[in-house]
Amino acid sequence: MNALELRNVTKRFGEKVIANDHVSLTVRRGEILAVLGENGSGKTTLMNMIAGIYHPDEGDIFVNGQPVTISSPRDAFRCGIGMVHQHFKLVDVFTATENIVLGVEDGKPYRLKEATRRVEEISARYGFEIDAKKKIYAMSVSEKQTVEIVKVLYRGAEILILDEPTAVLTPQETEKLFAVLRRMREDGKSIIIITHKLNEVLSLSDRVTVLHKGKNAGTVNTAETNEAQLTEMMVGQKVVLNIERKTPEDPTDRLIVREVSCLSRDGVQLLDRVTFTARAGEILGIAGIAGSGQRELLEAIAGLQPVTEGQILYEDPKSGETENLRDKTPLQIRELGVRLSFVPEDRLGMGLVSNMDIIDNMMLRSYRRGRSAFLDRQPPRELAERIIEDLGVVTPNATTPVRRLSGGNVQKVLVGREIASAPTVLMAAYPVRGLDINSSYLIYHLLNQQKEKGVAVIYVGEDLDVLLALCDRVIVLSGGRVTGTVDGRTATKEEVGLLMTKTEREGESHVKAE
Repeated sequence: MNALELRNVTKRFGEKVIANDHVSLTVRRGEILAVLGENGSGKTTLMNMIAGIYHPDEGDIFVNGQPVTISSPRDAFRCGIGMVHQHFKLVDVFTATENIVLGVEDGKPYRLKEATRRVEEISARYGFEIDAKKKIYAMSVSEKQTVEIVKVLYRGAEILILDEPTAVLTPQETEKLFAVLRRMREDGKSIIIITHKLNEVLSLSDRVTVLHKGKNAGTVNTAETNEAQLTEMMVGQKVVLNIERKTPEDPTDRLIVREVSCLSRDGVQLLDRVTFTARAGEILGIAGIAGSGQRELLEAIAGLQPVTEGQILYEDPKSGETENLRDKTPLQIRELGVRLSFVPEDRLGMGLVSNMDIIDNMMLRSYRRGRSAFLDRQPPRELAERIIEDLGVVTPNATTPVRRLSGGNVQKVLVGREIASAPTVLMAAYPVRGLDINSSYLIYHLLNQQKEKGVAVIYVGEDLDVLLALCDRVIVLSGGRVTGTVDGRTATKEEVGLLMTKTEREGESHVKAE
């Protein structure tokens, strides 16, 4: 018997937008089903209907063969369904146990010791590493995710939905999560996982359901498919998954970072004497496990992070003069042509205003140049429409508020705007985080176009395979220090992985391509 079945489920938003169009799928007991699809294909909307956040306009939902009506998350829990969202819903000042039992109505008196014991039992059963008494604000991202998963198990969930669970996890944390999910499958749980990472789909799931433009494009057994077939199902046509990397032509020094150090407000060393050179006409990759200083380094170059020592020298291609960016404001740095396209964990937390439409978000970069009391909206409108067309942004029109777009489409707007500004240095941090594979390769192509135009591109990414296929050189950070620089054409993942875990300053002996 199927644990969950959807029959011809449809969801509309207004008259024009059909998020899900007569979608049918099944989830068996004791299996992991992956749900794939391009950004805006309706994956999260479909899962939100199963979880009771949305109500379907048409269609039926069956749990254990019985028809059910799910009008709220409470109804979903009664049916044994729990969803772990991309953005966690936790109270920072509460402990793990307090968050897990918050809102539970089982008719029993609330006893913290008993609840803590039950949380520890669930954790031990599946292999979770969790401190039940630890406050949420003191936890890492993976610990918070663990709390969210235990929270739905505590409520008796037999069907779990995980929306992009590995988006902000390190490779080591991802492996731990997958080990837990496999144990849960062995225990008879049914798991639905939404992800864009095809290698994870192939290594973890039993079957894959692919959505394309709101419709079910098919379900296949994982053991009988491959990346090329899944990508073709997602996109609706054959896609060549190949990053074309050309040899840099006459690369010249554009940005020289010398002995740069940064401290946090609490005096913690964020960057420790970081030194490297970014050259015009090449892509420089930055590798490192999460929290190694990648974000702080790019923010220091952009003038957003105070630098305690060192120099950031910019060779101006127009004047030929050398400018020290450490002495300049973020606005002055941006006017020189140094652009930071940073895609953080919260996509709307930096760079875009959620309640403004796409056109107005284009204007955020240029409104200071206005000469009158009235703003000329035509150029940003044309830019917005060009980005929508070129990057395939799924939106009713350019006047749609950004908050109504899916996460991946928000990302396309942000990256597209920065590339359109014709920078001389483009810093792209996690530009494909949360994007489907077709959109990701589109971004890689755009970065290569910038490289060919003579832009110095600095790329921060999580996928080592992509870093080594895209970048000409890769510097590796560990604990805020540069532990090595390697040639992207000859280095191996194992070599980079070893440098990522080094704690000593040993970069000098590993420099291959400087």
